[in-house]
Amino acid sequence: MPSPAKTPRTAAAVADPLERLVRFLDTAEALLARLEPLLPEALPQHDWKAPAYRWRRKNGRGFLQAVAQPHPIRLKDLQDIDDQKQRIVANTRQFLAGRPANNVLLTGTRGCGKSSLVKALLNEYQRKGLRLIEVDKSDLVDLPDIVDMVAGRPEHFIIFSDDLSFEAGEDGYKALKSVLDGSVTSVPDNVLIYATSNRRHLMPEYHAENLETSKVGDEIHPGEAIEEKISLSERFGLWISFYPFSQDDYLNITAHWLAHFGCAAAARENWERDALNWALQRGSRSGRVAWQFARDYAGSHAPKGGK
Repeated sequence: MPSPAKTPRTAAAVADPLERLVRFLDTAEALLARLEPLLPEALPQHDWKAPAYRWRRKNGRGFLQAVAQPHPIRLKDLQDIDDQKQRIVANTRQFLAGRPANNVLLTGTRGCGKSSLVKALLNEYQRKGLRLIEVDKSDLVDLPDIVDMVAGRPEHFIIFSDDLSFEAGEDGYKALKSVLDGSVTSVPDNVLIYATSNRRHLMPEYHAENLETSKVGDEIHPGEAIEEKISLSERFGLWISFYPFSQDDYLNITAHWLAHFGCAAAARENWERDALNWALQRGSRSGRVAWQFARDYAGSHAPKGGK
């Protein structure tokens, strides 16, 4: 029996699937347009030519934000902390030369140059490949990711956390402790951690914890709470301590900053009493207070064209 003749497809039959496809694509495009604002933004590309970075988070993801113009403080601007300066400079030069070097904890009196010293290192050794990554305490949980990101780079990175202190149970405490000396993964040779703190052991210490101390023969054994707090700071190989300035030191620092701000010709007797009163009002004779006084004095006394 002969097969029936095939019915030729009409133009309408051919057009119908095309119309459905066009409608589908239009609907999909409109849906994507509505979803696009909800999608996370692309993270900035890392600018490895920058001298310094801040670790930032966006939409739950971390990235290095380039700092095009770091703080201009120089090592020679930091007065009356020669011993501290010498020790951290030596450690940093070892680091840049590819020799063994230590993570550094700078502790002590507020305003005496701890963080300024780290920033000055960048300005001194930037051309020799030193880079600085500033990480807030709240972001220390990302330390393993940061270390992995810079491992293998030709530059040498100091991960810097300023004014560091912890309360019991904080995640950042555990992450820092692990990266310093407690992880199964070794830290690459091009990474060191420099941190500043007003607390020697980075955590508050309570009188009740001292009651756990025991005496065995002539030896004193701290309790478990004290041992736990000391264990973090001891993972920093180099401790550098800062102390309150004497009155003469404070005035010498003030004279340096007055010259920096264009008051080099100012006779000492014209500003000395004001500088001491300024420190008395602030309750501190620190480098920061000296710098603040010099700015105030220069603002009203510096000649035109001064800094």
